[in-house]
Formats: sequence, structure tokens, C-alpha cells
Amino acid sequence: MASLSEWIEGARPRTLPNAVAPVVAGVGAAIALDAFSWWRSALALLVSLSLIIGVNYANDYSDGIRGTDENRVGPLRLVGSGVAAPKAVLTAALISLGLAGVLGLVLVAVSGHWWLLGMGALCILGAWFYTGGKKPYGYYGFGEIAVFVFFGLAGVLGTVYVQAGRVSWPALACAIAVGCFSTAVLTANNLRDIPTDVEAGKRTLATRLGDKGTRRLYLVLVAVPYVLGGVLQFTTHSLAALTVLSAALLPQSVKAILRDATGRDLIPALRDTGLAMLAWAVLAAVGLNL
Repeated sequence: MASLSEWIEGARPRTLPNAVAPVVAGVGAAIALDAFSWWRSALALLVSLSLIIGVNYANDYSDGIRGTDENRVGPLRLVGSGVAAPKAVLTAALISLGLAGVLGLVLVAVSGHWWLLGMGALCILGAWFYTGGKKPYGYYGFGEIAVFVFFGLAGVLGTVYVQAGRVSWPALACAIAVGCFSTAVLTANNLRDIPTDVEAGKRTLATRLGDKGTRRLYLVLVAVPYVLGGVLQFTTHSLAALTVLSAALLPQSVKAILRDATGRDLIPALRDTGLAMLAWAVLAAVGLNL
């Protein structure tokens, strides 16, 4: 039976910035539209956190029963390591995704924008079928697109829309930037896992691009947010260029990518990219309102 600390590790706390950053950036854009609501923002944050924990447990369960995680290099996987029963991990995934659905329904109800139920349903289905089902799209190279859409566009723009009833150009720029960062985190993860994914027959985008191509993709993804920060500076007459300060968190990660680091040497890249994303979102939220 898994311990509490193992369950927490299985929830992959290092991925939580992927859930927090979109909401933070969305809140900043909502404030700029004079539409900030603290309790709607809090609900959006709870939905995002529940969703990412749910997808992490669902991924653990699905990869575990397929045997994909048997020889993985990264952090603990509950099913793959045998410390938790598959049924228990599946239950945790369904509870987390169910909570995201209930909280999302409340948020949609108070906002009055019922069409958002469709987007919420897509997010939950996307979380499950990433590695679940007979033909999980994460096994065919579409995981990066899903992360960009769900934890970038949907996360940021959804947070803005439930408060303002509309979106803006700064909100879209923030959504693209956070989406690129979030995709970069997954790209670094999949770069590390290329050998074991190839062996398990998991055809991620990284296995298709190869080692060198995946490293180039990562560098492009982490560069885009800083270009957008500069564009926001000149188009909104704000201090959005403050986002460049978050680049101070990336040197070790970029160095690891450029020096062909592999295996466990790439784990810090996931952490630092996630922290840089969160810092970028905070600085963008502040900068847009100065």
C-alpha cells in the first residue's frame, strides 16, 4: 500500500505550475479588463489543479497497466513501481477528474456561459485519452498539441472569459506564451523518455523528431514567450517586458538541452521550465497592470 508521500509524488507536484500559471496569467488579463473576481479566479484555479492531478494519475494508471513505466528513468510511478494497485490509482484519477468537472460546472453556472460546458468536457476527455483507451493520442505524437490547447489556450482564455465575458489580445498572447512553456515541459519530459518510449512502442512527438529535433523544439518553445513579452510591451504600453526577468530561471535547463544531457540529468529541466513559466505568468500579470 502506497504511503501518503508516495501518493503525493505520484500526483507529480512538479507539474503543478502547468496548472497555476494559466490561471495567474488569465487573472492578470482579467484585471486589465477591469473584470477581476477573486472567487471565480479561485474556482478556475481549483478546476485547473484538479484536472492536472487527474491527468497525472490517469497517465500513471494507463502507462502502468501497459507496462510503459516499467523501466522509466523519471520520478516514482505508482502502478509501474508496484507500490499501489492499479484500481486505487484509477479511483484517484476519476475522483480528481470528477472534482474538476463539478467545480467547472459551478463556474459555468455562475458565469452564465453554458457553452463552456463543451470546453470543459473536452478537457476531461483529453485528460483521460492522453494515455487511456485503446488508441491514446499521447502514443501517436499529439500530446504536445493537447497540452498547448488545454493548459495554454483553454486555461488562460477560460479564466479571462468566465470573469470578463470576452477575451483580449493580451489574454491571447499570454495563452500562447503559457501554452508554449507548458509544451516545453512535456517536450523535456519526452526527450528524457525517448529510449524507454521507443522500447515500449510509444510514438511521442519526441520519438518522431529524434533527439536533436526535440532539443531544437524545446529551445523554440521557451523563446516564444519572451518574444511575446516584448510585443505586449509595445502594443499595450504596459510593462509586460518584465517577463524577461523569468529567463533567469532557465540557464541550467537550456545548458542541459544544449549539452545533450540525457536520463536523470534532464529532470531539472522539467522543474526549471515549470518555474520559469510560473514566474513569466506572474510578471506578465503584474506588467499588464502597470
